Amino acid sequence: MVRRCSVAGCNSTAGLHSFPADLKIRRQWLHALGLEDREFPPRAGVCKLHFTRDCFSNAMQVEMGFSTQLVLKSNAVPYANVTPPARTSPPQRRLEASTSSACIQLPLSRDVSCQTDPLETHTVGTQLSLKTLPPHFRSEDLATGVQANVSCKDFGVGTSNADPLCLSSTPLKRPRLDLDEQLKDDALAHSSLEEALKGQDSTSDPADSITASLDSTLKSENSSTPTHNSKKYIVYESCIMELFNVCPVCTRACDVRTQRLGTFLSVKQWCPRCTFTRHWSSQPVIGSVPSGNLHLSAAVYLSGASFIQIEKVFKAMKLQFFRYETFQRHARAFIEPAVIHHWKATQDVNLQSLSQEEKVIVCCDMRADSPGHSGKYGSYATMDLRTNTVVDIQLVQSNEVGGSCHMEKGLKRSLALLESRGVNLDCIVTDRHQRVQKFLRERNITHYYDVWHMAKGISKKLEAISKQKDCEKLKKWMKSIINHIYWTAASSTSEPEMIAKWTTILNHVRDVHTHEDPLYPKCEHAIRKTTDKSKWLQADTLAFYKLEKLLTNKRTLKDVAKLSPHHQTSSLEAFRAVILRFAPKNVVFPFIGMLCRLYLAAMHYNENVDRPRAETAEGVPLFKISFPKSRKEECRVKPQKTQPTFGYVADMMDLIFEKVFVNPVPFTDALLAIPVPEDL
Repeated sequence: MVRRCSVAGCNSTAGLHSFPADLKIRRQWLHALGLEDREFPPRAGVCKLHFTRDCFSNAMQVEMGFSTQLVLKSNAVPYANVTPPARTSPPQRRLEASTSSACIQLPLSRDVSCQTDPLETHTVGTQLSLKTLPPHFRSEDLATGVQANVSCKDFGVGTSNADPLCLSSTPLKRPRLDLDEQLKDDALAHSSLEEALKGQDSTSDPADSITASLDSTLKSENSSTPTHNSKKYIVYESCIMELFNVCPVCTRACDVRTQRLGTFLSVKQWCPRCTFTRHWSSQPVIGSVPSGNLHLSAAVYLSGASFIQIEKVFKAMKLQFFRYETFQRHARAFIEPAVIHHWKATQDVNLQSLSQEEKVIVCCDMRADSPGHSGKYGSYATMDLRTNTVVDIQLVQSNEVGGSCHMEKGLKRSLALLESRGVNLDCIVTDRHQRVQKFLRERNITHYYDVWHMAKGISKKLEAISKQKDCEKLKKWMKSIINHIYWTAASSTSEPEMIAKWTTILNHVRDVHTHEDPLYPKCEHAIRKTTDKSKWLQADTLAFYKLEKLLTNKRTLKDVAKLSPHHQTSSLEAFRAVILRFAPKNVVFPFIGMLCRLYLAAMHYNENVDRPRAETAEGVPLFKISFPKSRKEECRVKPQKTQPTFGYVADMMDLIFEKVFVNPVPFTDALLAIPVPEDL
């Protein structure tokens, strides 16, 4: 037996709603219909034609095709009469409201900011994109449901015995019953409807109500910004879940599932009530790689940071991080090929500039990755002393040359590269390595020694002698002897003059300031009477004998004659300090990894070598105090420079995301062309 509406004069079967069990609400229904309780059987019901649109909690979902059954509000009260519409509307699309052919005609109502209104402001960064909802619309076939027409601005609820529930482009307005009561009901209905539907456009996200007010120029800037250059934020999981726990259509609880891949988070939302679904990702996916994971790997590598230390920071903050294997895979596939390519490009520019110079003065030095003779790698750096820029780095593994004591082979490779690029060398400044001396002597290349290396060697020997018995006076003369080395190299014009000035220190420590050598017969300083005669050395003492033996032996005099008069390797020593930031000696790297970190150190040094001095807002230069190890218990005041820049990192980021990731083949081919020695 088919259930029909129990209201007198109405036999509709469209959406019957049983009388509520609550006695108070049941009496309200009976009073509104003008009936008594005894007139209704137990299975009595009232069809949906006796209710206004605002009596249903999901009227919008039924109209949009997300639900098939109307749900009454707990305080809904029916009307006794079914009033026909005041005017007829043009042909309209229909929504399947029930299994019956009888539906409700939508009458006119006030404009309540329908969520289907076209937005007048631009949206940026919405979580519900324009392509999310359309696949969930019902088909236009009436047998399976009718797609909603979202072009209208006004909608309402009315009663009709013939027309189905539909969304009209020219909706009809319900006639007033009691003016005072109806105005109150309409005011409450419209206020609740505006709150429920505010920002709930079927083609936009609820967050649009916040982001729609952003300036349109900001949107254009964000749309043109590359993925790796856009801003990132730390977002808590609880804050993300607040956006997905409630369905934006029916405001019911949703089923939310998450999937994580390193720093990447994917959220899938599904509403069991209205079958609304949404898929949201925390970062763009390039190919099959989350851009945030690759960007973080590149940032760690290019900045010289340690993955282990960064991982500790992330764990301490409970930030999600990827594994070390992922970092290595990113490095091998994208980061290291980009570093090799960028270094070769900048090196070609530097060598092209050097080839146009008439005379080039370079300094070279080797660095072992661990102290002593057990170093695995030897990196040989070549620097242009005119511009203080690193022009070449050669990495040598100890098994290539038969042992770590033969690491100076990197010099041969660097000189071969400079010759192949047409660089005309004037002279080379290095330390006093014997194999380097022999190699440059055979090549007929002018060779000078760095003064700091010689002063360092002599100071160590003097300190050892001053600790012996009856030689304590030498400790007072150590600083003066070291200064005498620098003065000798800077003030001499020939090798004999340099030797003559050097040997005068033996007379000076005995308070004798006239000398027998005609090249330098007299000291240039003013003769002053001293109050402490105990500081002078005597010729017949053990301290003077050992000092004379150290300063006038055959090798020392030979090395003094080849001291560099103008250019030193202090800039190269500063570059070696930068290498420690990118490749510490106590960390073992693979060959390509070590080479790339040396290239990064060189690019960082070359970019920041000519930084200007820091000044206050008033233009006063700033200084800083340093405590170098070479000056025990002493400090030095040095001018402070501006903060370093990292333009090379930004350039390589663009290279990785715009070229290497798109087509890594030419970059990896250049990387594979580098000869890698066998493991030790």
